Amino acid sequence: MTPSETSASMPPGLIVSAPASGVGKTTVMLGLARALRDRRMLVQPFKCGPDYIDPALHHAAAGRPSVNLDSWAMTPGAIAGLASCAEGADIILAEGAMGLFDGVARAGETGTGASADIAALMGWPVVLVLDASAQAQTAAAVAHGLANFRDGVRIAGVVLNKIASPRHESLARIGFESIGIRVFGSLPRRGSIVMPERHLGLVQAQEQAGLDELLGAAARFAESHIDIDALVSAAAKGSIPPASTVDRRPPGSRIALARDEAFSFVYPHILEGWRRAGAEILPFSPLADEAPDPTADVCWLPGGYPELHAGRLAAATNFRSGLRAVAEKGRVHGECGGYMALGEALIDGKGNRHEMAGLLGLVTSFEERKLHLGYRHCELLASMPGFEAGAILRGHEFHYATIVTQPDPPLARVQDATATLVPETGAHRGHVSGTFFHLIAEAP
Repeated sequence: MTPSETSASMPPGLIVSAPASGVGKTTVMLGLARALRDRRMLVQPFKCGPDYIDPALHHAAAGRPSVNLDSWAMTPGAIAGLASCAEGADIILAEGAMGLFDGVARAGETGTGASADIAALMGWPVVLVLDASAQAQTAAAVAHGLANFRDGVRIAGVVLNKIASPRHESLARIGFESIGIRVFGSLPRRGSIVMPERHLGLVQAQEQAGLDELLGAAARFAESHIDIDALVSAAAKGSIPPASTVDRRPPGSRIALARDEAFSFVYPHILEGWRRAGAEILPFSPLADEAPDPTADVCWLPGGYPELHAGRLAAATNFRSGLRAVAEKGRVHGECGGYMALGEALIDGKGNRHEMAGLLGLVTSFEERKLHLGYRHCELLASMPGFEAGAILRGHEFHYATIVTQPDPPLARVQDATATLVPETGAHRGHVSGTFFHLIAEAP
């Protein structure tokens, strides 16, 4: 498929970004997605960079699965290939991560992981969400700087957040009139539309009982204070690179996949790749003490929040015995939280020790939390499900656990995005393996 053919089949898009984290872009993204859906428009959501929680919220708001696009870990063709799921939609809304130009110092396949990389690659204009709570005309200076920082990144306009009064809004708009950047809307300060958070970010969509009501309120808030017609008209598409898919051997033909509130962090593009390669995915819930399907040749435990459910996991004897049964004849792999659950024990934030599956010697603790965050470049020293020793994987790490003991051989040689070695190497024992890094893609 040529760039022009790819571009012609794609709907126009926008990226919702900001100068920094915590200024309200997720609330704006969700409000817009639900408001457009309420208008009977088909909205395809995306998330720039590595994130599990925002895409689930996007799915709830838009009614279509949200897909991660990562410029550090993915090739341009892979990004365009994943974006092709938008065919048939009316508009694309992609939410940025952190600030618009924030990424790592050392570029990967397409860039540094910044949202601006995706904007430039895909030709999607940027809607900036600006926190104007402690400024007025200066907000325009911030937007002006962002608009002129990098060629190929176009600012469509701004949404001003946390406006205190009509006078405050008027002063802020004066600044934008002077530089010719459109103001799509001004959001008054409002504390009722706030997404609940915990230590890894927002609370997962499936854990929020009142999520639909919250999304409805966000949509009404957006309709009342944003010129949505003008915003939709600003969406555009560029000369998208040729799309490609990377078909590789899945980890097994029948994959038992842990899926519940403790194990939910798995990327849609990973699962879709497995299905496309012919694998059958068999979900089960460790928290419900369900065992993996005994006919599975692989069991995959994603990341999540095992530390919040350590007592229930320790008591889930059926789950643990079923896990051991799969490990005797097939392969078992865990990522981050799944890796912890495969170890000997998990020590919670209060210092209580909970016995885990014992398939690896790993003992982790949350008693003294330490943030481990960033992209990971991993050379496998031993095989893991789906990959042979020597494979180069790209992923990311995000957790607060510390390693008390890890006696098993390392699974990989792991570096961060600056090529600095990191000590969280993962481990393997027999048919069992685990890593702290979450897989995004294999290096070409």
